[in-house]
Amino acid sequence: MKLYRALLCLSGIVFVASSCVRVNTKDITYFQGTDSVSNQVLPPNLPTVTRIQADDILAVTVSSLSEESNVIFNFPNVNALTTTNFPGSTGGGMARNQPLGYLVNPQGNIDMPLVGSVKLEGLTLKEAGDSIKAKLLTFLKEPTVNVRFLNHKFTIIGEVNRPSVFNLLDDHTTLPDAIGMAGDLTIYGLRKNVMLIRTTGEKREIVKLDLTKRDFFNSPYYYIKNNDVIYIDISKGKVTYTDQRIQTIQLIPIFTGIVTTLVLILNVIK
Repeated sequence: MKLYRALLCLSGIVFVASSCVRVNTKDITYFQGTDSVSNQVLPPNLPTVTRIQADDILAVTVSSLSEESNVIFNFPNVNALTTTNFPGSTGGGMARNQPLGYLVNPQGNIDMPLVGSVKLEGLTLKEAGDSIKAKLLTFLKEPTVNVRFLNHKFTIIGEVNRPSVFNLLDDHTTLPDAIGMAGDLTIYGLRKNVMLIRTTGEKREIVKLDLTKRDFFNSPYYYIKNNDVIYIDISKGKVTYTDQRIQTIQLIPIFTGIVTTLVLILNVIK
């Protein structure tokens, strides 16, 4: 019986040992090389400005001294603002409901109450707000207008803790921001080979980014764009670890059977 218990303990030790995996800190540390530099000032890496296109859905928020008039212009935003999860909200992902807001039609216009058709295609969000404000001066006193995208999004999948589709409200969301919204990479996420897929018109770019390098801050892909797809590949360490674990699990019944047989034979001999 003592031999049987000893052999069972040995099999348990083999299983636990096979479950351990070593991780090199150099494989999981972001922006390496910054520890040797103090108070470094990097040159600015400014985002390119996104311009409004047909099929964009816009949240147009109007504020003025007339509360009743504000309700009329802001009504299309009400459902959009309550059914869409913006970055920083619980979960951070994009709601499944289609946002309302103001749709930019194929002619590049939106249709607003009282104002009618407003041409916005080709304008930045700030320029669009100024254009709408000029139209509203006929109806409102001292209006202020804020315009944001409702249907711009990006996707992050692979070895992250919360893969999902996320809303992209402006041009200032960075790749580190995106990773943070997804709950960071898992310990098995390959930080040296992050794939970013970007579609611009009929052009599709597939680039590989190394997040362990500090010069990543100067990359033209530092800022996220509408419809970007970010894929975090799995490290070879996890693949090897998983294969070894499966093999160990498969061998345990065989090993236990052999141990049991040996114990029975020893008991018969005795």
